[in-house]
Amino acid sequence: MSFEDHTIKRDRSAALFAEAKQYFPGGVNSPVRAFKSVSGPPLFIKEGHGCRITDEDDNQYIDFCCSWGPLILGHNNDLIRERVIETVKKGTSFGTPNRLGNQLGKLILDNHPYIEKIRFVSSGTEAVMSALRLARGVTGKSKVIKFEGCYHGHVDSLLVKAGSGLVTFGVSTSAGIPESFAKETLVLPLNQPERLEQVLQQHAHETACIIIEPVPANNGLLLQDRSFLQFLREKCDEYNVLLIFDEVISGFRVNFAGAAAHYDIRPDIFTFGKIIGGGMPVGAYAAGAEIMGHIAPDGPVYQAGTLSANPVAMAAGLAALEQLIAPGFYEGMAAKTSRFVSGIEQYCRDKGYTVSFPHIGSIFWVAFTNDRIVSADQIDPASMEQFKVLHHELLQRGVYLGPSGYEVGFVSAAHSEADLEEAAVKMKAALDIVFK
Repeated sequence: MSFEDHTIKRDRSAALFAEAKQYFPGGVNSPVRAFKSVSGPPLFIKEGHGCRITDEDDNQYIDFCCSWGPLILGHNNDLIRERVIETVKKGTSFGTPNRLGNQLGKLILDNHPYIEKIRFVSSGTEAVMSALRLARGVTGKSKVIKFEGCYHGHVDSLLVKAGSGLVTFGVSTSAGIPESFAKETLVLPLNQPERLEQVLQQHAHETACIIIEPVPANNGLLLQDRSFLQFLREKCDEYNVLLIFDEVISGFRVNFAGAAAHYDIRPDIFTFGKIIGGGMPVGAYAAGAEIMGHIAPDGPVYQAGTLSANPVAMAAGLAALEQLIAPGFYEGMAAKTSRFVSGIEQYCRDKGYTVSFPHIGSIFWVAFTNDRIVSADQIDPASMEQFKVLHHELLQRGVYLGPSGYEVGFVSAAHSEADLEEAAVKMKAALDIVFK
């Protein structure tokens, strides 16, 4: 499939990408950035303000990637920028406790009813890795149950897919992961409680935890029924297995207390990331005081990090979260996101286009089907060709989505109603090309 750039040029981005290939595997430092699922060279972005980003060729886009989710307040937020600059002037890292870490920790704990202690790390992957070690340390058991279609970072034992058979032991999806690691993971389909029951009956005695994205948003937006999440909670209690909610994406996005508050379900352990860093690298895991008491130096589960809770990340996160606790913030975000996608959906229904926009809070997804998608195997791989056309046509019109049809989009507080209306008009025009 060939594409013609009739509006934008990517000459500078293309030259920078060619140079980058000399330095980095595939020319990138995270695989999806290489634009292999869409058309043309990846965009090299030089600046962002509000809801818009500008690339090295001076093309401007309304951004719905938002750095893959952290930028709920938009790019270059005034308060975050001022706090970061103020902090950097005093130093970037000390390898010691700092007041900003205390302040951010207190703000989170005071406003999140399901946790009592938190530990900051430097990425969502590190948070998940640490949470799994904690669960194993608390229970004395080794196996983990995860779900097909949920991504939990590049943790060795979780980069797995389902194998064959009723009880599906993990099969590695990446070179460099010993099969013995993958065999510690049991992979099940989402939204099939009977399968989970069967696996727990056979393996609960050796299973430390079940981990799930309560809002699965890394392989499409696979919104689950509350009843399924409640079933997980009940079965974890029944079989003495810990429940981990991976809220790296949904945490502080659908609600200040995340999907746990949205669904009113309390897991045993949380993992966080993205938004709590205000655009700086950060992660965290959290739980009740008893479980967190197993973490060193209080307990025997070891975890450490040179840049954990560094003052720059803590300053950015504190500045971000102080704005998110404003009354009505999340209600307003959900309402404007719903208006945005509902208008496009209505247009598509009127035109007879086979496309829908599942959404929750300020997260949305473009699904080339009118069926409800709740599991990864329902996604038609052929629909990614339609997304490829959509992505290209949106770039021509000045709208940026993440460069994969399996990725979700994000609305930020910086997206005004006028911005969203402009984006909706352009989205409709791009969909006209997809379905012509």
